[in-house]
Order: sequence, then C-alpha cells, then structure tokens
Amino acid sequence: MCGITGWLDWHRDVAAAAATVRAMTETMACRGPDGDGVWLSPRLAMGHRRLAVIDIEGGAQPMAAEHDGAAAVLSFSGEIYNFRELRTELTGYGHAFRTRSDTEVLLRAYLQWGEEAVSRLTGMFAFAVWDRRTETLLLARDRLGIKPLYYHEYDGGLLFGSEPKALLANDIFVPEVDPDGLVDVFSVAAKRPGDAVFRGLREVRPGWTVRVDRSGTHHRRYWRLESRPHPDSPQQTIETIRGLLEETVAGQLVSDVPLGALLSGGLDSSVLCALAAGQLDGKLSTYSVDFAGAETDFKADALHVSRDAPYVAAVVEHLATDHTEVILDAPSLLGELETTLAARDIPGVGDLDVSLYLLFREVRRHTTVALSGEGADDIFGGYPWFAAEAARDSGNFPWSAGITNRGAMLSADLRARLDLDAAIADRYAEAVAEVPRLPGEEGVDRRMREVFHLQITRFLPFLLDRKDRMSMRLGLEVRVPFCDHRLVEYLWNVPWSLKRLGDQEKGVLREATADLLPEKVVRRPKSGFPFGQSPAYLKAIREAVGDLLADPSSPARPLLDAEALRPLLDGDQWSTGTYSPPPWLPRALLLDAWLRRYKVRVR
Repeated sequence: MCGITGWLDWHRDVAAAAATVRAMTETMACRGPDGDGVWLSPRLAMGHRRLAVIDIEGGAQPMAAEHDGAAAVLSFSGEIYNFRELRTELTGYGHAFRTRSDTEVLLRAYLQWGEEAVSRLTGMFAFAVWDRRTETLLLARDRLGIKPLYYHEYDGGLLFGSEPKALLANDIFVPEVDPDGLVDVFSVAAKRPGDAVFRGLREVRPGWTVRVDRSGTHHRRYWRLESRPHPDSPQQTIETIRGLLEETVAGQLVSDVPLGALLSGGLDSSVLCALAAGQLDGKLSTYSVDFAGAETDFKADALHVSRDAPYVAAVVEHLATDHTEVILDAPSLLGELETTLAARDIPGVGDLDVSLYLLFREVRRHTTVALSGEGADDIFGGYPWFAAEAARDSGNFPWSAGITNRGAMLSADLRARLDLDAAIADRYAEAVAEVPRLPGEEGVDRRMREVFHLQITRFLPFLLDRKDRMSMRLGLEVRVPFCDHRLVEYLWNVPWSLKRLGDQEKGVLREATADLLPEKVVRRPKSGFPFGQSPAYLKAIREAVGDLLADPSSPARPLLDAEALRPLLDGDQWSTGTYSPPPWLPRALLLDAWLRRYKVRVR
C-alpha cells in the first residue's frame, strides 16, 4: 500500500535539501512500516514508505528502470490487480523484469506507454513517476479515488504526498484555511473533487492525471462514467453482476501476507466473505465490531435499523470463518479523537472515525490486508435516501435531508462571512451539472441518475478517505472490491427499477448472491456502521465541549455559538437531520484540537 511524497523545483537544487525530503518521507511511516527509501536529483526528490504486500523482498521503492532509451523513477501506493497480465504483455515488448512486484510492472508500463498506461490499470493506486529524459513529473490517481494523492503548487515548484502531513513537513506549505475550506470543515460529503480544506492544497481528482513540466501544469481526465441504455434482461444482469463480483474478489485475494475480511452481518460484507471463503485454500479470517452494552444502549434510527451481532453470528456459522469480534468501550472513544485527527490532518466525524480506527487496530494485530464492503451501497443504491429521492426529489444532496440552517452552530461573526446554506447550494448545482445525461431520460430515472452520480463523486470519496486514513494510520491495507471500475461502470447504467428488484434496496445484488448466504442475511435491510451510544460516552463529550466553551484561549471558541450549542450540552439531543449526520459536539472538539495542533491560520 505505502505512502509517497516528493518535491519538484525548477530553480533550486532539491537534492541539497535531503533532510527536508527525509522529514516529509518520515511522516508517511504509519502508511509504510516495512521500509523506506529516498531518491534525489537536482530537480526532483522522491520519498517512499513501504507496506510490503506483494514481493516482500523485491519491491523496494522509489524504483528506477530504463527501456529503449527511456528512464523513469516511480513512487507508488496501492495495488495493481492485473499486474500479472500486464507483465506478460510487457515481456512481449522486450521488458526484462528483476522483481515479482506490481510496482515494477507499473513502472515498465509507463516506460512502454507513457501517460496512457494509466488507462490499462485495474486496481487502487496513487503514484508519481519522474521521466528523467524529458524532466516530466506525472501524478496519477485511480478512477474512484480509493488511494489519496495531494499536491501544492508554488512559484517554481510543487510538493506532493499521500497525506497533507507530508507537505506540512516542508516550510514552503503553510497551514491556512479560507472560507472554501471552512465549508468542508463544517459540512459532510459536499467537498468538490480536488478540494482539500487547506488553502493552496489540492487533490489529484479521481480518474485524472496531473503532468508537470517546464511549460506548466497539465490536467487530463482519463476516465469518466458514460451513460447509455442498458440492454440486458434482469437475468442477464444478475449473471453479469455475479460474474464481475467473482472475478473482482479473486483478483483482490492476491497477497504474500495474511489476508482477512471485515464482516458487519450486512449484505455487502457478507457477500465478500462468502466469495472469498469459497476461493481461499484455508479458513477465511473475519472481523466485526460492537460496543460493550449495545444490547441495552442501541437505539434504532433511519440509518441504523438493527444490531449487527446476530447477523454476524449467522454468517460466521454458515461460512465457518475464523472470527474475531472486537468489543469497544464507548467512553474510551473520547481519548482517541485526537488519534483520528492525526490520521486525517483535518477535523473528521468524531466517534464514527474512532470506532473504525479501533476496529482496524484490532484487525492489524492479526493481518495486513482486509477486504471491505465500501462502495456497494453507492453503486447499488443501498442507503435509505435513494428510495426517498425516487419518491420525492429533495433538490439537494440526498444525505442532507432534515438538515436546516447549517450555520446555526457558528458564531455571529463567522456567519456574517460564511453562508453555509448558500455555499452548499452552489456546490450541489455544480455537482448536478456534471452528471452525464442519457438522452430522453426523464422523471424518476433522470433523478436517480443524478443521485447515483452525487453518491459516487461526493459521498463515496468521503467514505473512502475515512477508510484510507483510519486503516493506513495502522499500516493496514483495506481493499474494496465493490469499487472495481468495471463493476461501477456496469451498474451505472442498470435502471433504478432493476437495482431495486423485488422492491428492496440492492435487490439485484441480493438475487445475484442469494445462494451464498443465510436467508435472514440476504433479506436484512441496510443498517449503518455502529457508533457509540452509551450514556457515559455522551456525558464525557458534553463535559469536554463545556470546558472548551469556557476556555478563553480556545481557538475554536470564536468560530462557534456557545448559546446554540448549549441545548446539545444540557439536553438529550445528539444529532440533527434525518439520516443521523455526524454530531456537532465531538466535531467541535476536533476543530479546536486541529486549530491548536496544526497552528492553522483562519483567513
């Protein structure tokens, strides 16, 4: 998986600043605990931290190679699942391989095809390749944005890295946040692709490349969803989905280190576990999470309709997996909030981050690679807001239903400068304008195409980013088979009525995999990732926010309205909105910790 970073400068000798490059690289140690490397030249320096998964002995980076007069150096994070097929093809072009790694395959694919190589890749990836002959830097990111890649341009150069912390280790990049960044801080899943909260920081957009040479910076989109009629019958669709899932899971089981799977007892993770268990030689290791006292503390809502535990037990018994249940103590979540902040480098979503982090921490004690079900709800339409939008168009981001007056918790001074409702409305309009329309599509089908595009380009990146940071903070590689671009492309054009086969969310997925699982799991309604609901946890959070509001030195205090927050401190209300958005109180604590720890200047 790994962490990458680098520094390009057309005027100064970056090789002479090797200590800074090594400091940037060291910030990525959590992503790559198994090794490190730095490559230096006058114009470009690259760093790499390695998590060894394939070809443990031979895949060290940065990696250099030459072929037919071309020479390049690569720093790469991710997995190329079709590397064996590409290796065979490249061998036919005369490439001689010295390792078994997918890294060398990617490097030689660039030497053979240049920037066009990225379209041949199946997998999750973010990489930087320096063409030594043309002095060109190419940054590239996978189609769905599974792996992150940030960059900062300045006069005469560019910094890049897997996480913001790599760039923050260089004095050239100064931590500031402007109104656009504050919109991202105070909202959820409304970030425009490419935005990155900090002023002057950008992400390589999913499905894009960024090429930098002496003539400037050039952006190219190499992948997009294409809308066209779906000619397959329901049965053909079911069979195609099943075949794609089997192929995708098989490709993602390749590993030279221990591999397991996350299991929630929901349809998506259970399907992955069933397919993986059927293809592995030995027992599949599975992992689930629950909270101590959940039997009495659990309260159902629109996104959490049932506890996972009974369904997890049914799948474990059915598949005979080697299962570990991770039991979390909800009050302890408060103590890990800043750990998740350090993982994200920006304020996150509170206990939803912490519970995922603690699950991954336990999983990492047993394995290095885990399969996860992210993406299934986004491409099959599993969340409750899909059906709600089909019944009535909200004219907004679907997951925002029930949220009114977004700026209510902000101070009067900040509200005068930042209209959150207007900003989100503008971002929604921009997002809808991007939808690739199908000529003649109207009514519910037209709206649902919008909803799926919003989901894939806004909400799914939010989930993938959370998953990447919480897992890679621990050096755990999490693979997401439902985000395979071939599956996403196929589902994109399957009509809403067929996706909801049998009048149940993800009906077509249920029919495609019904033979793999117990009936109660096949028919279980969607239920979200569990979160801490214990009275002790809620009390601890409220007390901590009360202390924050009473602290005159708090950098967050001038941005928040203490009186608006008071009902959340003194009453029973915890979150607002129909679909249980991340609650304000732990996010207020994260905001304060972020401004302090990162010394962020608010512009």
